[in-house]
Amino acid sequence: MFWHDDCLEHDAGEGLWELPGSWPWLDVAEPHPENAARLRTFRHALKHGPVASHLKWHEGRHASVDELLRVHTASHLDSLRVSSRVALEVNTVVGPETWRAVCAAAGTSLAALESGAPLAYALVRPPGHHAQPSMADGYCFVNNAALVAETARRQGMRVAVLDWDVHHGNGTQEVFYDHPDVLTISVHMRHGSWGTNHPQTGAPSEVGAHGRNVNIELSLGAGDTAYLRALDEIAFPLLREFAPDLLVCASGFDGSAFDPNGRHNLTGAGYREIGRRVASFGTRVVLAQEGGYLRGYAALCLHSLIEGLLRLPEPLLEDPLAYVPDDSQLVDADFEIVRAALKPFWPGVL
Repeated sequence: MFWHDDCLEHDAGEGLWELPGSWPWLDVAEPHPENAARLRTFRHALKHGPVASHLKWHEGRHASVDELLRVHTASHLDSLRVSSRVALEVNTVVGPETWRAVCAAAGTSLAALESGAPLAYALVRPPGHHAQPSMADGYCFVNNAALVAETARRQGMRVAVLDWDVHHGNGTQEVFYDHPDVLTISVHMRHGSWGTNHPQTGAPSEVGAHGRNVNIELSLGAGDTAYLRALDEIAFPLLREFAPDLLVCASGFDGSAFDPNGRHNLTGAGYREIGRRVASFGTRVVLAQEGGYLRGYAALCLHSLIEGLLRLPEPLLEDPLAYVPDDSQLVDADFEIVRAALKPFWPGVL
């Protein structure tokens, strides 16, 4: 596990859930959902939960500007250095302390890569997978997963990215869309474009160069069954064919049944099985933390994922909340759309 205290410094303020500002009809303003408490809760769960004895913790570092320029423009990085809190887009708020936090998140993700460990998890914030080369988006400022992937690519590695955050990894798609030597796979809720800072739709038709950008859209209500089938029937067959040296995972927990920012129904058991599949793939893995906003249940899901990544024989932590139905009735139709878009580029695989 890789960690840096400066990741806690970013403060998006308060307002109406994710929207900053003053709402006179609102009795008590709410803290922005992407706040330091969620990351502290994640760390506490891993340090005090039953998986604690299986983990080794390492100090991260700050990324340099030259490193960040591998995936972002100089003008975008300049926009992150501010003297007062301001919304760069409707729900993505930057403040005076944000720059140190994003440098710590990016550098700590790079430290996980630099460790050479076969399995390394960067427990960082702010999240990154919506950050495009020249735009902040969706609470994200610097794309940590894309930075790890691009750094490894420049080192001569064959790299793939797998993203299971409930939202489309549009920033990562944008970074590598024209690069056939990087395979990007995003498993996400069907939500479409959400504005000028998020023009990508996340639809399967966005295939990128040589079909190397894979969007596995799932209908609302998708849970453990749909996600595991998406991995077993589409994502991992493509990964095996591509044969990467490094798998970078954008690890979000907002696909859980109780997350306020998604409409999917993953449980702790589902995340445990995602972890098992990633670990069983047999390739070196670096994971970077993304979403997950009902912080108690997201922390439980993180704990479960780690259990799976470690391939522990039995669950260590009971899930006391899982009860939402696992709706998989639309998954066959969803997969047919994905297969139709990809078959020209991956003959005999799907």
